[in-house]
Amino acid sequence: MYSPVSNVWFALWTKKEEILEFKKYPFERLNELLKDVEPNSEYSPVALTIGEPQFETPQFIKDAVANSLDLLNKYPKSAGEEALKDAQLGYLERNFELSLTKEQIIPTFGTREVLFNFPQFLLHDKKKPKIAFVNPFYQIYEGAAIASNAEIVYLKLEKENGYKPKLDKNLLKNVDLVILNTPSNPTASVMSKNELKQWAEAALELDFVLLNDECYVDLYLDKPIPSLLNAAQEIGNSDFKNIIVVNSASKRSSAPGLRSGFIAGDKDILKDYMRYRTYLGCAIPLPLQMGAIAAWSDDTAPKKFRAKYKENMELAKDILKVEPPKATFYVWLEVKHATSAAKELYQKYNVKVLPGKFLGREKAGSGYWRLALVYEPKITKEALERVAKFLKEWNW
Repeated sequence: MYSPVSNVWFALWTKKEEILEFKKYPFERLNELLKDVEPNSEYSPVALTIGEPQFETPQFIKDAVANSLDLLNKYPKSAGEEALKDAQLGYLERNFELSLTKEQIIPTFGTREVLFNFPQFLLHDKKKPKIAFVNPFYQIYEGAAIASNAEIVYLKLEKENGYKPKLDKNLLKNVDLVILNTPSNPTASVMSKNELKQWAEAALELDFVLLNDECYVDLYLDKPIPSLLNAAQEIGNSDFKNIIVVNSASKRSSAPGLRSGFIAGDKDILKDYMRYRTYLGCAIPLPLQMGAIAAWSDDTAPKKFRAKYKENMELAKDILKVEPPKATFYVWLEVKHATSAAKELYQKYNVKVLPGKFLGREKAGSGYWRLALVYEPKITKEALERVAKFLKEWNW
């Protein structure tokens, strides 16, 4: 089922009309929305749009990269250095009390590439592949479905369900892959361990692969958040059959340019996926791996960044009168006529926000803004005050 095939890329390119009709990315749509808008130059520009940490990458990570530049004369291994695997396994042990083997983890070039190519690998031999994922969503999930020529099943994230996906077994019949994202981008919702356990049980019962995108799992504001792997263990699935997680150092270490991530879980799936990866050309440059080893081995810097995000969320609570989420740096703000409001906010106060409808399908996300509070608290406070002032003036 999971063996890679040599003609998978040929199949993609011979079905261009059907497969490669990718949707415009949210930020491209935002640029089109704002292209004719002249922002108020009395205010300095602030973009609360992209989930890119604006804090300095810790010096010890930069030093680890700089001190390894002599390794640029060597090809990196597709499987990653053993020391990087050890660092990532150590991270899982310290933060989640998970004792995985090296066969259960693969270092990756961030997680975006994995979220795009893993579904293609998994579904290559399916005649009518089917993917279910949360809606609204990180758009790479949709791109992977399109590239896999897969039918999409949307798991709605709505106010009525706390922006968490409802487990509907009838909806999930004959689904091959389910992608969850908790903590959630864009809604900032967090599923409990019991909720994750129900999904893990369904993955075995209905025989689908369950993947959780855990890129925000370290950005909790109060209490640590469990991994899907913890939930799998608690239902007795210690081998993580049908269970996969991905994670990244981008947010936890404020190092998105490091491009360090991993995929972990079911070793039988990962064994063949690793062979597939040798053909992808996604090997991580060795100096970046040295920086990644430093990042994954450290829990001090993430603690400092969490404190900044928590301060930002307290500012949002005070200024916007919203309840802070349990994790992430996002505020999922309900705003009537959100798209036109985003244009006017930019025009009047030079603040960019991302309309939620750009992150969903079938009207999911309509009536919301996603605010990424990724700056130092001083900048965040000023931006939120402008947003609050605008909302008081906004003609609902």
